[in-house]
Amino acid sequence: MSKIWIFLMLNLTLFLFSQKQPDLLQYKTTEDKIKAWDSYCNLLTETENYPLLIQEADIGIGLAKKNAKYLSKFYFYKGYGYEYTNNQYEKATVYFEKSLKLAKRKYLEQEVLALMRLNYMYYSIKEYKKGEELIDYVKKIVDTIKPKNLKATLLGSIGEYYLDRSEFENFINYKLKAIDYLLLDKEKKETSNNIGISYLQIADAYNDMKQYEKAVEYTNYAVPYLKRSDGIAFLYNTYIEAYTHLGNIDLAKKYYQELYQIGYNNQMLFLNVSYANRNMSEFYLEKNRLELADDYADKALFFATKSNDEEILMEANTVKGKVLVGQGKYSEAIKTLTKALNFAYIYDKRFFAEINKKLSESYAAQKHWEKAYKYYKAYSQTNDSLSVESGKQSLANAEAKFQNKSKQQEIKSLVSENTIHELTIKNSKKQRIYLISGLVAIAIIGGLLYYQSRNRKKINQKLMVLNSELDKANKTKMQFFGILNHDLRSPVISLINFLHLQKEAPEMMDKETKERLELQTTTATEQLLEQMEDLLLWSKGQMENFVPSFRHYKIEEIFSDTKKEFVWVENIDVSFHFPENMIVFTDKEYMKTIIRNLINNSIKVLQDRSKAHIICKAWEENNESFIEISDNGGGANIEKFKALYDDHISIGIKKGLGLHVIRDLCKSIKCNIEVKSDLILGETYVLLRIKKT
Repeated sequence: MSKIWIFLMLNLTLFLFSQKQPDLLQYKTTEDKIKAWDSYCNLLTETENYPLLIQEADIGIGLAKKNAKYLSKFYFYKGYGYEYTNNQYEKATVYFEKSLKLAKRKYLEQEVLALMRLNYMYYSIKEYKKGEELIDYVKKIVDTIKPKNLKATLLGSIGEYYLDRSEFENFINYKLKAIDYLLLDKEKKETSNNIGISYLQIADAYNDMKQYEKAVEYTNYAVPYLKRSDGIAFLYNTYIEAYTHLGNIDLAKKYYQELYQIGYNNQMLFLNVSYANRNMSEFYLEKNRLELADDYADKALFFATKSNDEEILMEANTVKGKVLVGQGKYSEAIKTLTKALNFAYIYDKRFFAEINKKLSESYAAQKHWEKAYKYYKAYSQTNDSLSVESGKQSLANAEAKFQNKSKQQEIKSLVSENTIHELTIKNSKKQRIYLISGLVAIAIIGGLLYYQSRNRKKINQKLMVLNSELDKANKTKMQFFGILNHDLRSPVISLINFLHLQKEAPEMMDKETKERLELQTTTATEQLLEQMEDLLLWSKGQMENFVPSFRHYKIEEIFSDTKKEFVWVENIDVSFHFPENMIVFTDKEYMKTIIRNLINNSIKVLQDRSKAHIICKAWEENNESFIEISDNGGGANIEKFKALYDDHISIGIKKGLGLHVIRDLCKSIKCNIEVKSDLILGETYVLLRIKKT
């Protein structure tokens, strides 16, 4: 639901100066014309006339060519219009970036607005690296910002960045800081709505963590601050989600009907309406009332499509797929869930896990056991990582910090009252004793609170260390099992193919062929066993830290071991070329694993090709050693190899895992990797560069 509430954090620092398009002819100076047009664009923003705002912003851009401050504002207006006209995020990003470039370090208010919108834009168009760089910059300047409303805006943006990545502790900390500054500045008209939205964001996080009573509590906090239709739509959605999970369907229906009244014909609220229908569908699906669940799922899909929003569409396809599974329509369910899977990992790992689970159930119902296992494995791995994240307890401390503020204020008030009391009854010994006793009690309470705070910080530090170690262990486990899965797959497939041929078509093999295949299979099986022992022995020394052991090795030794592992390959010429006595400084097992993965990938693309060959050669040049693996498999688009050098590419069990293994291992042994693929010549080259030591 992150897109729904980010969408609601609108630019509310604009004021209403005009009610109609100004006649520029009545203004004498260019500056007066620019100011009048700025006020007019403010009005279009307030009245949500975004298509016209795009058009009129162009006139402002033309007027303000020599005025950087207002040119930045008109670029912002145009980006804002694109953002809220059918979610044209790519176009909006271009104009927000232009606005930021002009305002940066010159016009603070405009810079803050551009930073806030770009934070959301980069998340929406998957420009994660730019998003990280932007948040790093925001963290550097946020402490230097003096206006409370602007500081609150930047703190809120940092919090939203962390919530997009399911880092709830950081999100809560920054959001509570933002609320503190907003409460200090709440006399402004726009601040009231921002306070309400901030409370709703925290409530939404509690919904995500399945703490629905807390979600209702924070939603109630938001009610007095919200006046705009978009904020109220967000409020209704948060109530609907919480009450459906609490089983209070009557209250959920009440807010559902109220949301429909304000959102059915409002294009900007279609994603809210879709989200509400999805929650209602989930409720009836859990009650096994499939007809009602299907009706709400169809409505969720209808409004999600009209909203033109990938995340909302992914969520709607997910609930529709779950209903189809419940109805036993497994083929339709697989098609629908596969659509949702394309975007689930990017937006929400919980949906990714749930979709994989339902796909596994669907394939199992059709007795497609291999696919069922594949998706169940993906579900299990993702669910494990989510369980680790949800086990972190430091979130409770952020909540306690917020709740204790009222108690601290009570203590301050009590100190003040006792001071006054002391001045008025200082001549009374008895009353003076009471006063001193009260102060001592307060000091003791303060000391206890301070002692508890210190202990809590120490415990949190220990938990952070333990969680860090656990995360590292999980990553090591995933990397090692990825190697096992990828490296042992091809030899096992070769063995299975021979057994199938021997069982199903023995008449196709003459005696000579049979003996040849039996010898080849025996050799491959022995090599597979040796390879397994190799990997397992390696793992015994590596699994704790997974750190390479560098030594000087003859390239002949590495190539010789690798060549033995591909004796099972038929109809493909696998050749190795290297100079005598060539030495490389590396970890032998890492390098063998990298080369073995690359050759396996080449073998896959060379299946059923005539005159297929793979060449693995090594040479030295200047102060570097080179190893090149090439094949004539027809070439491929370079994007297919992106996982070799891009950490953000998502992976599957059969697609992309090998490339990720290669990339991670190359990083570990400081080996650079390059890819060239020629579609015309039909050849692909992968080059490994190792510096001599």
